[in-house]
Amino acid sequence: MIILITGITSGFGKAMAERLCADGHTVYGTHRHATDLLPGVHYIKADAQNEEECRDAVQQVLDAEGRIDVFINNAGMGIGGPLEFSSLEDAERQMDVNWMGMVRFLHYVLPAMRRQGGGRIICFSSIGGLMGLPFQGLYSASKFAIEGYCEALRMEVRAHNIQVVVIEPGDFATAFTAQRKSVSDPEAYEVYKTYAKSLASIEHDETTGLKPEYLANKISKIVTARKPRYNYIISTLEQRLSVLLKAILPPSWFAAILRSYYKL
Repeated sequence: MIILITGITSGFGKAMAERLCADGHTVYGTHRHATDLLPGVHYIKADAQNEEECRDAVQQVLDAEGRIDVFINNAGMGIGGPLEFSSLEDAERQMDVNWMGMVRFLHYVLPAMRRQGGGRIICFSSIGGLMGLPFQGLYSASKFAIEGYCEALRMEVRAHNIQVVVIEPGDFATAFTAQRKSVSDPEAYEVYKTYAKSLASIEHDETTGLKPEYLANKISKIVTARKPRYNYIISTLEQRLSVLLKAILPPSWFAAILRSYYKL
């Protein structure tokens, strides 16, 4: 199959590109900066915030292969901190990269898949797209947007044999933690006295989390599944349980659990 993945420099993207290439698929991947190249993977320089580069990346694959069987929207970033102290510029950037980056690529992928008679779209949300996480509100908002967009898209494109799958990872040990931009204003730490402890807890969970290769192995199966599910939560049992609890508990009860977990 012909697969296009956004954001393959590190983490999930790199692990998926390596695994899917080893599976025998033709893999194209986008990147923003110079990176060590994986053998057999076709690299395309493209920034998810630049519409022309998104368009050209999709067209480059179509020109070379004539089709895109699977599109994996993986590119993303995180901005953390108390929402009160998060700048409007950070809010715009968070949504522009994580949500609009996906929309830009799909604007050009969707017509190609419709014309070719079908395809599979795999978009990365997060467990943070299923519940609002304290001090990660901007990130959660961007992932909630992906959830809503994909839910609507799935129904719209079903008649064109295009499948839409949403991936909801939990905590993984990737470069995402080090690359997250967090509010550093001393006043934020003073006003929100639990911020430092919560941030430390978040970073500990991520750095001790699952390895990206674990997710890549799951994606390998989802890519070729005859009837993939709408959503896949890929995480520890504890984190999958948290999603279940949110679905069955009164909102105030679940909020109390989250507050306790994040030391609020």
